[in-house]
Amino acid sequence: MTQRVLLVAGEASGDLHGSNVARALLAQQPALHLLGVGGRRMREAGVEILCDNRDLAVVGAVEALRGVRTLWTVYRALLDRLERQPVDAGLLIDFPGFNLRLAKAMTRRSIPVLYYIAPQIWAWRPGRIRKIRRRVRKLFVILPFEEALYRQAGIDVEFVGHPLLDVVQPMLSRAEFCARHGLDPQAPIVGLLPGSRRSEIHYMLPPMLEAATLIRSRVVATQFVLPLAETLEPAEVQGVLAAAPVPVQLMRRQTYEALQVADVLLATSGTVTLEAALLGTPMVIVYKAHPLTYGLARLVMRVSHIGLPNLIAGRSIVPELWQNAMTAEHMAAQALELLTYPERAAAMRAALATIRSQLGSPGVAERVATGILAYLATGVPSRGAVEATPPVALPET
Repeated sequence: MTQRVLLVAGEASGDLHGSNVARALLAQQPALHLLGVGGRRMREAGVEILCDNRDLAVVGAVEALRGVRTLWTVYRALLDRLERQPVDAGLLIDFPGFNLRLAKAMTRRSIPVLYYIAPQIWAWRPGRIRKIRRRVRKLFVILPFEEALYRQAGIDVEFVGHPLLDVVQPMLSRAEFCARHGLDPQAPIVGLLPGSRRSEIHYMLPPMLEAATLIRSRVVATQFVLPLAETLEPAEVQGVLAAAPVPVQLMRRQTYEALQVADVLLATSGTVTLEAALLGTPMVIVYKAHPLTYGLARLVMRVSHIGLPNLIAGRSIVPELWQNAMTAEHMAAQALELLTYPERAAAMRAALATIRSQLGSPGVAERVATGILAYLATGVPSRGAVEATPPVALPET
């Protein structure tokens, strides 16, 4: 009988990592039937997409309330499908607000739940660890300090390495990239990364464009690029860009090339900051949300940084601008320091280079796939061959 595995990825980064796991699963066991929630990449990797994840990308309490109807519709659709056609196991990828609830429903239906890219309980909502212990059979974690944290709580956990090690591979040089997009390779390039959710675009993009105007007033040759997330359509930003006082080159599916060639990035906190760190690109990490969402987050945050490069390094190596501090003036000032003082950009590049060694080794998707197939075969997950990283101190609280 064909075995069936449910994969659920609610965001652009989850779609990327889910697609790589799907390919690794089908390479090892081609007869598997993979189905679930994802986007273009997972569909192309051979996953039967039951619900597209474009409409699931919400962030924060206020934004989640606005999208609750869509989330509930997808949740019910998944449960209905599982009732009609049960699966042998589920791999839930990140997206904890939705996925932990789904894990509860799956556990009640005796469907084994495996979880890839664990909730960041070390940063906020530590109480989630009790839900994870009750609902998750096996946890694949991607940050080195997470393994001991979850193991101490009695959870079957394995550090598999960070999946970005397998995917951050630009295909074009600076000269090739600039030729393709009509840019001057000798002039400064600033990347604008306003996030992968509609709510993030609303809060992040307008002040970024104001900052771009200020940067251009000081360094007139500066060029701006905006690699659009897979979860967004060009129409969702084109109106804002058309009204901007500076030209911005909008592009799709060349994110890593844009990150690599940029001299400086204004980057929304999230996966993209770690992608930029692996490429060694200097950046300013920013974040802004609905005031109520931010206020609630500050009440439960247990860390002093929000940027993944700073969290992994255990110190501040990239400037962060949160909420009211995320003004056009502050962003422009930080970016201009990196553009006009090469020694500061060089120092940041050197600090970012130390992060890669803490993230394990390539072959992450294959290790996750091996763990899933071992569970399907025996009900007991196997240990991957990844060498454990030396213990790393937990982020500051």
